[in-house]
Amino acid sequence: MSESEKAKEQFTNGLNCSQSIIAQYAEKYQLDIATACKLATGFGGGMGRMGNTCGALTGAYLVLGLEYGSESAAQKDKKDQTYEKIQDLTHRFQQKNGTCNCRDLLGCDISTPEGYQQAKKQGLTKTKCPGFVKDAVDILEDIINLK
Repeated sequence: MSESEKAKEQFTNGLNCSQSIIAQYAEKYQLDIATACKLATGFGGGMGRMGNTCGALTGAYLVLGLEYGSESAAQKDKKDQTYEKIQDLTHRFQQKNGTCNCRDLLGCDISTPEGYQQAKKQGLTKTKCPGFVKDAVDILEDIINLK
């Protein structure tokens, strides 16, 4: 099973979009899964269910930080490299899905009680979000494997 299918499965088993991605990579970066999930909790639903940047993307951003990120202010080159990778991921996700914004991806504003109920009623997190998780990880894998 591919990394994207495993992350998608994590999502369908109850983790949020961001958690499902970071949890998939936790062991690789010597993180315990519980800490990784806690770290990513607030990014689900487009930043705390505000409908902003897709949580699948923010989960992938966390992984890119673990792979390429700087450990100190002196590592400006690593910070710049991480930003470049995040921009690439974002651009490719946007090309594939038309946007990076959760409310636009879902077609409703989950930051409002009405929009959240609409998303639940239509089952959008079950029908649409697994595909966004898969897309984010497929692109992430491509970027990491190209190094």
